[in-house]
Amino acid sequence: MLRWSPLLRVLLLLFVPAAYDRIVPEYDLLRALPSVHDLFESLSARLERFPPMLVRSEIRRAIEQARREIRAGEGNGATLEARIEAALAALEQPSLERVINATGVVLHTNLGRAPLGRISILPGYSNLEYDLSTGRRGKRDVHAAHLLEKLIGAPAIAVNNNAAAIYLALLELAKGGEVVVSRGELIEIGDGFRIPEIMQQSGAILREVGTTNRTRIDDYRLAICDRTRLLLRVHPSNFRIQGFTARPELRELTALGRERGIPVYEDLGSGCVTDLSPYGISEPLVSESLEAGVNLISFSGDKLLGGPQAGILAGDEELVARLRRNPMFRALRLDKMIYQALETTLRNLVLERWDAIPALAMLRQTADQVRARAEALLNRARIPADLVAGESVIGGGSTPNQSIATWLIAVARGDVVDAARRLRTQTPPVIARIEDERLLLDLRTVFPEEEEELAAALAAIC
Repeated sequence: MLRWSPLLRVLLLLFVPAAYDRIVPEYDLLRALPSVHDLFESLSARLERFPPMLVRSEIRRAIEQARREIRAGEGNGATLEARIEAALAALEQPSLERVINATGVVLHTNLGRAPLGRISILPGYSNLEYDLSTGRRGKRDVHAAHLLEKLIGAPAIAVNNNAAAIYLALLELAKGGEVVVSRGELIEIGDGFRIPEIMQQSGAILREVGTTNRTRIDDYRLAICDRTRLLLRVHPSNFRIQGFTARPELRELTALGRERGIPVYEDLGSGCVTDLSPYGISEPLVSESLEAGVNLISFSGDKLLGGPQAGILAGDEELVARLRRNPMFRALRLDKMIYQALETTLRNLVLERWDAIPALAMLRQTADQVRARAEALLNRARIPADLVAGESVIGGGSTPNQSIATWLIAVARGDVVDAARRLRTQTPPVIARIEDERLLLDLRTVFPEEEEELAAALAAIC
């Protein structure tokens, strides 16, 4: 290795002066970096709670990062010891943490969609796939199946999300055959999920009919051939086409299916099982589709159902039995913890314990109730803020162009972006929204027991 003796330094300064100020200081900084052994010895007492191999690995990573910064002429000012300790301490902190959702978006996709109520996860073993009455192996889906049938009025199974439900239905019922669907329903939802692409992966052949804005029942009728396996209806849960539009009534489509002996499958998306129209929310009910003669439906568990992430498939007993026998059903099945959360949600729905399901409790709040809570919070906390009329939204790809009247806390702050950032760094983090250069908070999506934490977070930034 080249050693920078005094003579070499002098020669470099004399003959390449432009490079001297860069190369020599960089070399000196690189040589000054401690060895892995020395750093480990100096830190071992303070970091004895961590495995030695993990400490050495983090030391090597920190030294390599320091080398890259020196060569790039950068640096954040933190010592190697501080970096290593911070990185190891971060490993002790859970990445997934509770946040206070003050955005007013009830089914906030980035915050986990439907908020869950208190659920006691069973420690140790459980009877997940064990029949206690017979002492033999059982089926895990029995824990939710009976509640789903009570709630929906048809046999049902659950998989890990609605995309998986669509995939399983098309794979089992239409692989190698054609699925007739309106061009106006070839939707894309969050994270680039597209109905046509999932159909392609399932082996089903897409047969588009109609136009983007108008599809008639005769378009479906003319598309049916000996290769047709399904008539697909997709509820546009995350968009609306308005103006010169048309599509067949659901009963028209199911009548055509019965006439030709072809099942009708509807992807409902949101999965609304209780009438929310008294609260200003218009969304088709699962029961309405089944009453209209749809043979199979699917919807999400973490939207208007108010439960954990899941995909529910329900309908004709024969079709549901076929889906359950498909080998992919095992690959897409739910975990034991999800079954506990789903069973709890379904039981509360069957027993009409609406307030035990946070998403439904939030949607059922009136604007006056939200205002009363906000006024009480401001009176207690004495925060410089105003109350302004506003709107909450359902979110999560549900009920587009629909909102709910609410009252918002508008915080008096100059730099609202900085204020929102500071709220996110509180414990627990508070997620607000910015509109018209104002920092706004909507108590509709804040649990009552979180109000004191929210008040403390607001006081900290004000």
